Amino acid sequence: MSIMSEFKEFAVKGNVMDLAVGVIIGGAFGKIVDSLVGDVIMPVVSKLFGGLDFSNYFIPLAGQSADTLAEAKKAGAVLAYGNFLTVTLNFLILAFVIFIMVKQMNRFRKEKPSAPPAPAPTPEDIVLLREIRDSLKK
Repeated sequence: MSIMSEFKEFAVKGNVMDLAVGVIIGGAFGKIVDSLVGDVIMPVVSKLFGGLDFSNYFIPLAGQSADTLAEAKKAGAVLAYGNFLTVTLNFLILAFVIFIMVKQMNRFRKEKPSAPPAPAPTPEDIVLLREIRDSLKK
């Protein structure tokens, strides 16, 4: 089998296509979660904690003094722990949302009524013995 035909067989398998769709949807879902955290949740958290802006929490490593993270990065190295907190919160929210989605999917699978399994066919020797028994009863 040539390399091209092997690659074609691999690329058109259902699992590869499912993975590709999952990656694309995951990328779009990541943008939604980033917006949810950055535009909805973080402003509320900031308001609850007295107007804190986590994105501008940093420790200058080059001795620079700046009011914003962007200015500090231009002046030298910084430890941007506020950005890390934001990304960590994004991850936790994303993990929770995925957990809820998987939990719901599992619940829907269980709720779906399934037909009872068909009984296994009776072995031929048992059928024959039953016929003999029935004929002896007559």
